[in-house]
Amino acid sequence: MKRTQSACVFLLATAIAVTAQQSQQPISSQDFDVDGSKVWVDTGIDLQAGETVRLTGTGTIRYSGGKDSGPEGGPRAWLDMLRTYPLNDVPKGALLGRIGDGATSRPFLIGAKREQRAGLGGRLFVGINQMSADRPQAGAFKVKVERFKLTEQKPALREPAVKLTQKQLDSLPKRVVDAEGNQGDRVNFILVGSENQVKDALASAGWVSVDRTTKDAIFRGILASVSKQAYVTIPMSQLLMFDRPQDYGYAQGDPLRVIAARHHFRIWKAPFTVGSQSVWVGAGTHDIGFDKDQRNGKITHKIDPDTDLEREYIVRSISEGGNVISTGYMTFTDPVTEAKTAHGGSFHSDGRTAIVYFAPDVNDTSDRFADYFCSVLKQENPDTGEWGDCSQYIEDNGKTDFKLTDISKNYRILIVPGFMSSCFADSPAFEEGQQVLKTKFGMDVNLLQVPNDSSEDNAGVIGTYIRENGPKDPRKFILVGYSKGTPDLQVALAKQNIAQYTAAFISVAGASGGSVIADVLPNSADQFIRSYFKMGNCKGDLTTGFKSLRRSERQAFLGAYPNTVVPTYSIIAHSDKAGTSKALAQTWDLLTAYDKRQDGQLTQSDAIVPNSKYLGALVGDHFAVALPFDKSKDATIRSGMDKTRFPRAALLESLIRFVTHDLETNKPQ
Repeated sequence: MKRTQSACVFLLATAIAVTAQQSQQPISSQDFDVDGSKVWVDTGIDLQAGETVRLTGTGTIRYSGGKDSGPEGGPRAWLDMLRTYPLNDVPKGALLGRIGDGATSRPFLIGAKREQRAGLGGRLFVGINQMSADRPQAGAFKVKVERFKLTEQKPALREPAVKLTQKQLDSLPKRVVDAEGNQGDRVNFILVGSENQVKDALASAGWVSVDRTTKDAIFRGILASVSKQAYVTIPMSQLLMFDRPQDYGYAQGDPLRVIAARHHFRIWKAPFTVGSQSVWVGAGTHDIGFDKDQRNGKITHKIDPDTDLEREYIVRSISEGGNVISTGYMTFTDPVTEAKTAHGGSFHSDGRTAIVYFAPDVNDTSDRFADYFCSVLKQENPDTGEWGDCSQYIEDNGKTDFKLTDISKNYRILIVPGFMSSCFADSPAFEEGQQVLKTKFGMDVNLLQVPNDSSEDNAGVIGTYIRENGPKDPRKFILVGYSKGTPDLQVALAKQNIAQYTAAFISVAGASGGSVIADVLPNSADQFIRSYFKMGNCKGDLTTGFKSLRRSERQAFLGAYPNTVVPTYSIIAHSDKAGTSKALAQTWDLLTAYDKRQDGQLTQSDAIVPNSKYLGALVGDHFAVALPFDKSKDATIRSGMDKTRFPRAALLESLIRFVTHDLETNKPQ
């Protein structure tokens, strides 16, 4: 099954735009004062679709009884969790931005720095994350707004090369059903695009993936309380299409009000494609209050009976992401115009179904990479031994007869491993693959063991190493980041002036977007980890390292540096419960409440570098794909890491083969 990169809510710019932007100065710069006397300040700046703006916040504010806080905001009190703020998953008093003033225009965090690309374009507003009745007792923010010359247009609206046919439309169910077979909401929109494009557009428009079960809701509600975030992902019931529950449910809502009123929809992946694009069938309604379920007399949600209004709201919000090339309508041969929901409420419609087409996802190279991986495993078998069918290890089962040419020796390889790697001295990342590349192919391969410190501190270590070694050899580095090695390298590339020595960056199960796990570990993580694993030789400060992996930390970095500066590639891992090591069983359970596609440490959406080429999904847990724990001399480690047999040498060889060929093929003329 083809999967593509899943960018974060903060990431709307493209790599093409960034490369050009880095070499140019802003075309205009204006400063604005934000004192909190009102929630939003109109800058008077109208941004074009596709235009990038850099926003820099300075200053401090103080609310009554509180402390000074900067543009990132301050801690929420418990009561604040129940209040309706413009952006409920960031701290109170944080500096915000918004493009447009329509119902679908969603705020975003500016904090100390952010680069933002306008989707549909519109008026730029800046403000503070507070209720209208709030007002800081002292202080103010200053926002610098720098605009850049438009270097990349929004994808042109055009007719897609291949369109959904009437026959395909009529083959779809027109309505969803509940577990008892009662018909419910009508199908009122269809999305034609890759999974990552759909998730990107929804995340950038402020839609949140809702909990699937009561267990998930309890998990996430508790974690939201611990982190003092508003809980807005109240679960929606499971309804059926294609004889299965929805693949994803999304909602927009606010604390308190989300219980009674929210925009929401469910989507299912259809059993066919349009061209090479996946088809997602959606049914959306707007909850506007409570009603009595006529089946059992219990309380249920009341929906707005004019379901076409929600259809238009959903399409408009998705279009603001900037990757939609066409929208239109089709009508089932026998359309539903009036009916009742499964719980007895009436609704009506003009019968049309909105069709949204995304631009082809040029960054999805998973099919091509699978050919490399499966062919290396079959033809070269660098791991030796019996491995069976390639589909056991990679989601896109590739060809095994792909012609493998010589690996270019025009590059050096530098691997930066993940968090706690220094604690497991006898299990270095990609140990088997390193030896194969060195001995069989004569490549220059090194592993840089960084301490368990913050990504910013480790970036300094990486920067020093590359600046010292870069000038010694004309060959540039291909950087391979595993787990926390990915954000360490991202920070180094952004801040350490090493791009001139770097040919490419590969992220393997990398924590680009942070990890939910780091959000919930105890503050005394250093003592906790050392005592739990009985380790005394871990380098660095584990507590600092964990904090650096928090999603808020990584998302703030990505908001300030949303673009890649060298060719970048991402491959993720995911595992089911049976394929996950015992040592990751508890974290796997926790992450399942957030995303069913995860590897026991990271969700899919957090494991992909924005704007990178997507190489696919490995079938294995987070440790298995990089660390040779199955060969550890420590019996306790081997027992806990019991699902870590994986052809890692084949993986590293295929990654280097693919990337070097891609670099050689796409050299600037």
